[in-house]
Amino acid sequence: MTDETASQPASPRPKRRPRYPGRNPRSFEEKYKEHDPERYADTVEKIIASGKTPAGMHRPVMAREILEVLAPKPGEIAVDCTLGFGGHARELLARIQPGGRLLGLDADPAELPKAEARLRALGFGANNFTAHRSNFAGLPQILAAGGIAGADMILADLGVSSMQLDDPRRGFSTKNEGPLDMRMNPSRGQPASAFLARVRPDDLETVLIENADEARAAALAPVLAGRSFATTTALAGAIRAALPRLNKEDCDLTVRRVFQALRIAVNDEFSALETFLRLLPACLNPGGRAAILTFHSGEDRRVKKSFEAGFRDGVYKEIAREVVRPGADERHANPRSAPAKLRWAVKAPFIPDNPV
Repeated sequence: MTDETASQPASPRPKRRPRYPGRNPRSFEEKYKEHDPERYADTVEKIIASGKTPAGMHRPVMAREILEVLAPKPGEIAVDCTLGFGGHARELLARIQPGGRLLGLDADPAELPKAEARLRALGFGANNFTAHRSNFAGLPQILAAGGIAGADMILADLGVSSMQLDDPRRGFSTKNEGPLDMRMNPSRGQPASAFLARVRPDDLETVLIENADEARAAALAPVLAGRSFATTTALAGAIRAALPRLNKEDCDLTVRRVFQALRIAVNDEFSALETFLRLLPACLNPGGRAAILTFHSGEDRRVKKSFEAGFRDGVYKEIAREVVRPGADERHANPRSAPAKLRWAVKAPFIPDNPV
């Protein structure tokens, strides 16, 4: 080796990927294998087989039952009002080809482009799939902008996606510490921390009862209202401290209900749902089918009453008489499906002139 060569600095070694931290890494960010299912398919399959949902993924709930209800056919127009990970949309798109078209809506600016990219990678181009950043209450405007008079089927899955629940930066869950946010669209509205800091105890008590049927609302509201909680774990800790005699299992359930109630309030979910239900018949073609998945009683009550009223008034010719629930196999394979309830309706061939 010459003196000139020896004096040259050694080339820097390429940066190595951090070692996968054990068989069960805890941090959302550490689970890089789960964030790359194409490259680490074996790891993802093992996680799914164990009844868990890989980080950054969402497993579509009651896909078989939804397909039976919506009965997609080639050439039809479909709408997925809550695109999420794109699992339901993928199944619908495959069945409305050739000639069919699906409009996918989602208010989440972080997840919408990811879902669009997944469906584009499966070969669905702009002629049969378009993605729109909007919640389901904006469906009439989306249809009008596309020159579409009505859809043959409309799906709305009202559950929070696993991607949102698992990412601590979104603040939906206490699995890992994160900012107390809970907004579906982080660029709009106020986070849950600001809501709690400003809300009055009596108003918070109403929110906990109406949004989550929380039996301990009267005890919790004065403890939580007007306080500043920067993180999800800080709020969860305050809830547990306020209920010192409650066993751990019941306390955990109360924490989840409080988080649910705050999420609904922060995103004004019930107002959006009521608007959607009111506008839904006008968005369907005659004979069009609607399917709505709910995950708690407040949502289900609103959907049930709306469908029953539409049936009485002749707007819908047929509705689900009983709620449809996931089967035992799905509940075992995907525990997050357990609370799901599916209701459906079929629009009448014509709507009476003056429905009540």
